[in-house]
Amino acid sequence: MRVLINIGSYMPIKSADIAYQSRLDSYTVSRAVKKLQQFELVEISQDAEHKNIKNLMLNARGQQLYRKIIDALEQRCAELEEVLDDQEAQLFYKLLDKIENRTEQILAEQALDLIEQGHEPPADQREIIRWYRRGLKS
Repeated sequence: MRVLINIGSYMPIKSADIAYQSRLDSYTVSRAVKKLQQFELVEISQDAEHKNIKNLMLNARGQQLYRKIIDALEQRCAELEEVLDDQEAQLFYKLLDKIENRTEQILAEQALDLIEQGHEPPADQREIIRWYRRGLKS
């Protein structure tokens, strides 16, 4: 569902961008894309500039499912946000962002420590390191 939502929100989009934006490892994204293909919800096209890169887009069935999911999520979000006034909502999202950033930093540092100790971190931790380093550059 996260991959479908990401494609629907940013299409055309590359799998690597989905992995980065959704904080999933590339293997998980690849498996999800294959499932979406099996369900005939996504179309894959070759990138105009880079022939080895594929762009993902939802087809009509995929867009219909995307819209249903987004509508349900927006309704749920609106119901949850009703308990907060505008100032509380702004503070809440600011705090969530702070927690997310700190969590990524901690996870990346732990993964880097594993590497320093001579261990090979799992794919998801290698992705966290990549996201963390990418954030340091920007």
